[in-house]
Amino acid sequence: MAEKEPKQLLKLLGVGFGIAVTVGGTIGTGILRKPGPVAAELQDPWLIMGVWVAISLYAFLGVLCAIELGVAIPKAGAWYVYARRAFGEFVGFFTGITSWLGTVTSLGFGAYTISEYLGLLFPEVNNWLRLCSVAILLTLMAFHMLGTKLGGRSQEIVSAIKALALVLFVGFCFVHGEAAWSVQEQAHVAKSGLWLGIIGAMQAVFYTFDGWHTAAYFAEENTDSTKNLPKAMIGGVFTIIVIYLLVNLAILYVLPMDQLMESKLAAADAVTLLAGKQAGKWVTIFLLISILGLMNAQVMFAPRVIYSMGRDGLFFKGMMQINKFGTPAIGLITTVLLSVLLVISGKETSGRLSDIATFFFVMSYTMGFASLIRLRNAEPELERPFKVPLYPFLPWFMLVCSSLFLMGTVWGDWKNSKFAIAFLCITYPLYLLLKAKQSKS
Repeated sequence: MAEKEPKQLLKLLGVGFGIAVTVGGTIGTGILRKPGPVAAELQDPWLIMGVWVAISLYAFLGVLCAIELGVAIPKAGAWYVYARRAFGEFVGFFTGITSWLGTVTSLGFGAYTISEYLGLLFPEVNNWLRLCSVAILLTLMAFHMLGTKLGGRSQEIVSAIKALALVLFVGFCFVHGEAAWSVQEQAHVAKSGLWLGIIGAMQAVFYTFDGWHTAAYFAEENTDSTKNLPKAMIGGVFTIIVIYLLVNLAILYVLPMDQLMESKLAAADAVTLLAGKQAGKWVTIFLLISILGLMNAQVMFAPRVIYSMGRDGLFFKGMMQINKFGTPAIGLITTVLLSVLLVISGKETSGRLSDIATFFFVMSYTMGFASLIRLRNAEPELERPFKVPLYPFLPWFMLVCSSLFLMGTVWGDWKNSKFAIAFLCITYPLYLLLKAKQSKS
């Protein structure tokens, strides 16, 4: 009896979803949590905005590279698909696992962060932070079992709410605030610590920006990826850049530097300063919605990576199972359960998961830029409806920047980088074990 073909991913998605999943898959905990740590590292408004502008440019240029790859190879999985085609199965496996684990750790960070801020509204939650985090993850899993169409529509709604709320926050700060930077004495980082400060700040901002490529994960499910993907990815990243820069300007406008450096939730502190503690709670509520939107996107795209890997024989074949609603069901369950394990294991869950996730994310970007260069040389005949401008300078520039950041992170943050590097060291034995298992089956 012939083996039954697995159900395919459904072509249901368009430009609106692409923009929404890019915005929703990027804007989350970072923009509300990271301005304080960035200020603590740099202590100067010009340096702070300089780092945000630099990473904004990185994201925009990165999107141009991702579009070329996405429309030329419109398959689920994004960086994994490109690396496998460019460099072969092991590099594809390495990149896919790196991309997937980055999202898994980010999901754990998001769930734990939601629990922390629920604790601000309902103090009794603080006694059950990990249990609350697990419940959030399992609830999201159950929701997305209901299908791609429902998940996509929910993403569009939540992303619109997030964008509107942040724009209102910016307007509120500039209308009701006073220019804190005009009356405070600016602190400056000692020269011996400047570069470490910049690396630490970039690590925080990179985490905040991760998601600029999210629409590429859904290229296989787009009704017309050649036309829709460039519009969705450019529109999405431009929206994110504008919102991020305006929010940071608003926060710097309102909060004195010494207060911002100590802030764990800068936007809430800004609103509290202007309108009292009761108003600050609304920012906390917005934070919960924002993180849920981010996790909503991550729960959608992470299973598609291991779905694609399973289809290519580089992960367990069960990941290929698609339910009648278009959801890679086994991939979804696997992704969420691993996030649950991360949440319930060890201490320092929140900060450590975000830093480890950042390392994995940038590693995936690095392999993506390298894949673009390799495919241009190895497959010049490949149809490319969109070509990155300024080739080969632009992808080489992005590859070098990403590599330098990774080296700087290892040097400046060995405490967290060692966990990511330890895993990377065992990817080859894992790959060999998987291939051996596949050959016997």
